[in-house]
Amino acid sequence: MAELHPQITVLAPLLGTWTGSGSGEYPTIDAFTYLEEVTFGHVGKPFLSYSQRTRSEAGQPMHAETGYLRAPAPGRAELVLAHPTGITEIQEGTLTDDGSSILLELTATTIGLTSTAKDVTALTRSIRVTGDELTYTVGMGAVGQPLQHHLSATLRRKDA
Repeated sequence: MAELHPQITVLAPLLGTWTGSGSGEYPTIDAFTYLEEVTFGHVGKPFLSYSQRTRSEAGQPMHAETGYLRAPAPGRAELVLAHPTGITEIQEGTLTDDGSSILLELTATTIGLTSTAKDVTALTRSIRVTGDELTYTVGMGAVGQPLQHHLSATLRRKDA
């Protein structure tokens, strides 16, 4: 494997495959639970690759997204994602490393929608890694609803 680019060494705690479960809610849908697998990888360039897949507890595919995570400057992070539902997002925000965990606090600066995509107007993500545990929350404003909590999950590093 290629050596980690020096610009993203602060993101090293994210590397690997993470699995676990989460739950979601939104005023326009029934609450739900899901199983998830997330992988962060690298090829020696100044970004991490990101792949995410969820499925129902019965094993049915639910959601997927793919993209890239960058740390362009100290304390800053950028996440670029594509969803198969016709949505793209660019999120920017802060990256904090307190020595025992890293925390990304991101807000969408751009949301792209195909003509058939759900009307999404706001997205936020908070991702924390402490050792072999990754937790996150996602906020969403969509289909006429204001920005609010949508998803949360706890994942464990696979083969840890």
